[in-house]
Amino acid sequence: MASLSTIKSGGRAGARRILFLDADGRRHSIYLGRMPEDTAKHILVRIDSILACRVAGESLPRDLAAWVNSLADAFHEKLAKVGLVETRTSAAKRTVADLLDTFLARAHVKPSTRKAYKQTIDSLRSYLGNTMPLEAVTTERADEWRSHIATETEGTTKKRGTTDNRLSPATVAKRVFVARAVFRRAVRWGWLSKSPFDGVKAGSQANPDRAFYVTPEATVAILSKCPSIDWKLVVGLCRYAGLRCPSELVSLTWNDVLWDAGRLVVRPTKTAGHEGHEVRVVPICPELKSILEQAFEAAPDGSKAVVPMLRTSAANLRTTFAKIITRAGMSPWPRLFQNLRASRATDWAEAYPAHVVAKWLGHSPAVAAQHYLQVRDQHFEAVIAGGGRHVARQGAHDGAHEGAQQDPALDRTASLESLEVAIESALTSHGVAPGGILNNLPVGDIGLEPMTPSLSS
Repeated sequence: MASLSTIKSGGRAGARRILFLDADGRRHSIYLGRMPEDTAKHILVRIDSILACRVAGESLPRDLAAWVNSLADAFHEKLAKVGLVETRTSAAKRTVADLLDTFLARAHVKPSTRKAYKQTIDSLRSYLGNTMPLEAVTTERADEWRSHIATETEGTTKKRGTTDNRLSPATVAKRVFVARAVFRRAVRWGWLSKSPFDGVKAGSQANPDRAFYVTPEATVAILSKCPSIDWKLVVGLCRYAGLRCPSELVSLTWNDVLWDAGRLVVRPTKTAGHEGHEVRVVPICPELKSILEQAFEAAPDGSKAVVPMLRTSAANLRTTFAKIITRAGMSPWPRLFQNLRASRATDWAEAYPAHVVAKWLGHSPAVAAQHYLQVRDQHFEAVIAGGGRHVARQGAHDGAHEGAQQDPALDRTASLESLEVAIESALTSHGVAPGGILNNLPVGDIGLEPMTPSLSS
């Protein structure tokens, strides 16, 4: 920890000085000159924060990096000489390649997120060039890159989904968000004083052109063409329970199926990093229960995984599922598995409050509205017929057969304690401490705790 002192005698009498030990235990001094004590203390706090980041090996917070970048060259050089910051001479030599390579190397994210990062990084690298100095990347250049990715039609790896082979607006928006994050990290690291990508318009990441509602009748037809019980589970868990495929299906075990309570304990990897969202509980509708019962009866003794195929097979799920859909007499739709989940979200939204559906699906109502919920023909027909929302709901109920209203609720004669024990058992079997999680799980009409808003997925 740094300390502040005032020189008492000699030619520097009255001058302020900051003393500190670096990570190797070496003593250093920073002479501030004569200044008010409050000003010196203000600098001391900043030096202390920089020192803590250096010892911990962490990058500087944005406000601290901005303060460092605002320093006059002479004082900045004093900090550089004692190893607290990089010299501005060396910082000016940083190139686009330095930033992109360092960002990717320091990114501790899931493989799917890293893949998305790399797509943007490859685009920036190709357009800006590896050797371009960071200081040469202007706001004009950032705007030009954004225009380029939105209009160029030469795909580098495969045919794109749009008719003219441009990136979709949603993909452009995602790449702009990543580019912003990359260059803001450069500001935090003290490599730039300001990000040239701040203010670049991203747009919406939603893509309504790729939305598709999978009807209950289509789901039944597809299930009849599934080649195995494992494939029926994949389709049923996505369409009837809204699970993400394959991440939430891979970790599902038979201990997660609470038969008596009619609930499924799900461990979402997408939101696992958010405190209180390590698990969620989803209701099991009759159609899904039937599939689960068939699978359980067919499972070998001692088996744990609900869908063992996903743990042992490296088969391309999308390719196989597209063939199943074709055998059922339909054309494969965009985002094969996500639209199964979106269809479940749309059905549930017809019958239950937004906060309940959000808890079951593991995302916020805002995310659901932007990426999952769909406008269907029956909504128009209900208004035209003069029936309003009741007719729309009744249409969804009748068309779905199972209907959102028929999702099983907990037997009201069952004790609250028995449900707690069942959920705790499922969590404990996976090494999850349930004490702080139960309060966040929706459990139907009787409830454990009042509902609370969930984090965005």
